[in-house]
Amino acid sequence: MRILPLIAVLCLCGMAEAKTTAHVPATSTAATDQTPTAGLGKYLAARFAAGNHEFSEAAQLYRDSLAADPSNPQLLTFAFFFAAGAGNIDDAAKYADRLVAATPDDRAARMTLAVAAMHMRDYKKARQEIGKSAKGPFTSFTVALIDGWAAAGAGDKAGAVADFKLLHAQHSADALAYFNEAMLAELFGDKLGAEGNYLKALEAAGPTPRVVDAYGRFLERNERGADAKALYEKTAQNDGYSSVTSPGLARIAKGEIPPPLAPRAEDGAAEALFGIAASLNDEASRDVSVLYLRLALHMQPKLDLANILLANRFEALGKYDDAIAVYRAIDKTSPFWRVAAVAEAVDIARQDKVDEAIDRLQALCKDYPDDMEAWTALGDSYRQAKKFPEAAMAYDRALALLVPPTKRNWPLYYARAVAEQEAGHWDKAEADLKQALLVSPNEPAVLNYLGYSWVDKGLKTKEALVMLEKARALSPQDGYIIDSVGWAYYRLGRYDEAVSALEDAIEIVPGDPTINDHLGDAYWKIGRKLDASFQWNHALAFGAEDGDKAKIEKKLAAQP
Repeated sequence: MRILPLIAVLCLCGMAEAKTTAHVPATSTAATDQTPTAGLGKYLAARFAAGNHEFSEAAQLYRDSLAADPSNPQLLTFAFFFAAGAGNIDDAAKYADRLVAATPDDRAARMTLAVAAMHMRDYKKARQEIGKSAKGPFTSFTVALIDGWAAAGAGDKAGAVADFKLLHAQHSADALAYFNEAMLAELFGDKLGAEGNYLKALEAAGPTPRVVDAYGRFLERNERGADAKALYEKTAQNDGYSSVTSPGLARIAKGEIPPPLAPRAEDGAAEALFGIAASLNDEASRDVSVLYLRLALHMQPKLDLANILLANRFEALGKYDDAIAVYRAIDKTSPFWRVAAVAEAVDIARQDKVDEAIDRLQALCKDYPDDMEAWTALGDSYRQAKKFPEAAMAYDRALALLVPPTKRNWPLYYARAVAEQEAGHWDKAEADLKQALLVSPNEPAVLNYLGYSWVDKGLKTKEALVMLEKARALSPQDGYIIDSVGWAYYRLGRYDEAVSALEDAIEIVPGDPTINDHLGDAYWKIGRKLDASFQWNHALAFGAEDGDKAKIEKKLAAQP
């Protein structure tokens, strides 16, 4: 499914992946020296909920545990973090007040208190709170952003400018720095400074949708509709940008003037925290990314892109109900509503409610027949339901909307090829795989699928081997690709080379029945008949499919 890449491209890029800046409580269920003496059952339940990233449940259980043992510092830390992660920022701020009494420079607590103050437009207090935060290489970046926007809210332009200049000292953060400087200049009515920094942001990170949206709005507000239209039309050629370009072009056609992305200081701070959250992509930082997004949404509840990213983070944690709840909170008038509606249907399918997902996606495709993402998701759902002819037809509709196809469209050709192959139309599948390689020649998955299919069908085996060796070079730790290489050697009668490759494959994927079966065949050809029997028996034990199972049993029965 292409929703995740779409969400990624919607975010502001140009900043190196950030390291975690807030203390995240460990979620092990093991007891510690600070295990509470009262309310042990709720405490253990809270630890279990926390370990499963159940933010709301963990927040409630830690609150109850803390009430039973109010002097326990570990419980206070947990209660704070999960209240914030669940979106209960007012409760989190109360816990943060207690945390900083014991640890005055606690980073997450000070940031939360600063955000709570900015939400109330108490910019002086916000600066005081964030100024007391512990400093570090990346933390200084966050402090400068929050302090800069708080200074802007207090009318201290010089202080805000000085803060944002510090951002450029951070590695690969120029794009985010220029973007914030541009929004700050707009807030203070500095048109020349705003345009200069928007252009620098575009140069530093490329035409990311967030910068295009902000700069396009700037042009529209300054009676430069023709320039804005040209920007939108040029950007519209990129996948995933329609949620920005379509509303912009519609506004220009109607003569409507949009507001800036950050008409208030707290809006700028919310954009800044969203930008940081978008950079926290590694698995270890997902909980912290949720925290930053919750803080951003506390200041700007209608920052729908933050909601979409928040749902994406829940998906990465396997919390599909939470993701669906966030998607459903996005209003239908939002330019991101269709993205959210498609993603919601995908999450419903992930919960094994494929028929419900198909019904929702069919309705979306009927209402929005030009939505390529909806048709793609419908194809994926049909494929999950093993309705391959229907999947192929949905992909047909998605591919018909590509004008022209680009490198990033190869997964759509690949998906249709899988559907066509399963539907018994190898000629169509082969054509799609070739087209996928035409637009993106170095995709290991496509090279492997086409190459293995040729080998298995006894077609173009030598050409297939070249293709599969290329796939292996591109993805040397993929056991399935190595298996394909070994099977090509086998079909060419190069049995020693087949054994070598297949042994490499089985080290990486030891429990795959097909690889075990292939290795058994190769061993048999070089006279290692006992080893062959061993591998065939492994293939049966690992769950060979019915057709393969019968063939393996026949091979075993034929042995002396």
